[in-house]
Amino acid sequence: MELNKKGLLIVISGPSGAGKGTICKEILKKNDLWISVSATTRSPRDGEVEGENYYFLTKDEFIKKINEDDFLEYAEVYGNYYGTPKSKVIEKLNDGKDVILEIDIQGALKVKENYAEGLFIFILPPSMEELKNRIIKRGSETQESLMTRFKSAYKEINYVSKYNYAVVNDDLNTAVEKIKSIITAEKCSVERIKNNIFSKERLIHEQLND
Repeated sequence: MELNKKGLLIVISGPSGAGKGTICKEILKKNDLWISVSATTRSPRDGEVEGENYYFLTKDEFIKKINEDDFLEYAEVYGNYYGTPKSKVIEKLNDGKDVILEIDIQGALKVKENYAEGLFIFILPPSMEELKNRIIKRGSETQESLMTRFKSAYKEINYVSKYNYAVVNDDLNTAVEKIKSIITAEKCSVERIKNNIFSKERLIHEQLND
């Protein structure tokens, strides 16, 4: 009997403007991955689809899931809750499916507390000046909010040491290829496969003794 390999949880985060969202979209185009969908208590916006953009919950439903320990991480932002459903992620991983999670840095660190065996990748901008230019190009920031985001990015970059890998996003295709290589290398690491090997040996031993 062949033992199914457990999927890999790939957590990608970095400061606003580093390009993590664009990178994740490119990775999903070329790889058989399942992207984790967050839950929220805010109302759906025009065009948003239940189960595709978010799982939309009432506040009572969300708090019930908190009490049931069904979030890898969660936070309250401007009066609304946001969180990563644990049961759906674990279900996919146990089915051997690799899961990608694009999330902010604080959320990623909370995920690491609950699921340390994940692969944590930090996306860095080529420079702080380029990061500032990318945020400006969005055209959605006031001068005040721009400076707030920029100061926050300076602080967030200090968290890079909490991650397994860091990838500089100076060229999108190059960054995507580096992440794909990291994922391949991680799947071949002894640390990740030894539990599967030992579990398989135990299974064979049990079958022989039946």
